[in-house]
This record gives sequence, C-alpha cells and structure tokens, in this order.
Amino acid sequence: MTTKYTPDHEWVNIEDHEAAVVGITQHAQEALGDVVFVELPEVGRSYAKGEVAGVVESVKAAADLYMPADGEVVEVNNALKDEPGLVNKDPMGTGWFFKMKVADRAQFDALMDGPAYDALLKTL
Repeated sequence: MTTKYTPDHEWVNIEDHEAAVVGITQHAQEALGDVVFVELPEVGRSYAKGEVAGVVESVKAAADLYMPADGEVVEVNNALKDEPGLVNKDPMGTGWFFKMKVADRAQFDALMDGPAYDALLKTL
C-alpha cells in the first residue's frame, strides 16, 4: 500500500490497482477539533483533481474536502454519517471518507510522500 498526501491535508492510499482510499490527515483533524458533521461525495460521480468533493464540519470550523486526483467515487464511509467523531479517533483508519477509482495515475504519483508532507508541516 502506498500513502500519498495533498497540500490540503488529505491522505490517499492506493490499496490495489482499482481503488484508492481518501481521508484527512492527523494534522487536519487536530486543526479542526471535534468533528460533528461530514458531507460525503456522491457515489458514481466523477470529480476533477482539486474539486470540492465533501465538507468536514467541527465545533471550530468547516473545511472542504478536495479530490486528490481525477477520478470516480466508488464507495463512501457511511459510518461517518452516524459517528463523525471517527475522523478524530482514527483519521488514517476507520475515519476514511471515500474510495475512488483514480483516472490519472500520474496525478497520484505527483502527490507528496510522507517525508515531503512532514516537511510541509514544518513550514506551517
């Protein structure tokens, strides 16, 4: 499994050649605080890289969830509708947002790896 990161603090795991799992990073959930609502993207819809695919609302703020690469949403984490706090409890695991079929693998490959994302965090 390969994990990549966006400058907008999403993580993307390519589990296999078919699907990628998308969520927000530990840094993002800490900055947001207690998540109270999640708006998930529409299954079957294709989004362009950088397009808003969802919203995360917390007691402190609301933040858009951006599409990390061109692709189609194939599954959403419906558990977040009933328990949005999963994002805080396990942002890189059970708090995932959606799975997507990546249309352009080069866009995925161009995302940051772990050390590059860590370097970005040091500039914030």
